Amino acid sequence: MLIVVDIAAADDQTALAFQEMLAAQWATAPADRTTRDPGQPGVRLRCYLDLRQQLDT
Repeated sequence: MLIVVDIAAADDQTALAFQEMLAAQWATAPADRTTRDPGQPGVRLRCYLDLRQQLDT
């Protein structure tokens, strides 16, 4: 099952840390950077997960 995850966070550090947490559990196509919407607070990040490929921990 492939999932698109849209992350909204207060700052780059928080968004990227959340993405790293997801990547520790599942196969992930990570985003390299966040985006900002003009006039809106915070940042956004989109990554893709493959829930069929759970990583061994």
